[in-house]
Amino acid sequence: NCHLPIIFDPVHATGVMSYVEPLANAAIASGAYVLMIEVHPCPAKALSDGPQSLTFPAFEQLMQDLKPYADLAGRTFEAR
Repeated sequence: NCHLPIIFDPVHATGVMSYVEPLANAAIASGAYVLMIEVHPCPAKALSDGPQSLTFPAFEQLMQDLKPYADLAGRTFEAR
């Protein structure tokens, strides 16, 4: 255990949009306090990191999907 908060970036860890959710779940289960996730209205037109960026609807869905994992870990979270 570490006294410092764990910050995890599942987007850059994989570089693939479809891997973001499983890694985010694992990060929460492992004790991460912060997830950094890139979001873009049109990832295909993003100047950088488009293939790994989530759309806004995909991000909203991810937040809903992560809630049970956060609840089990005794954590609350919010998008900022």
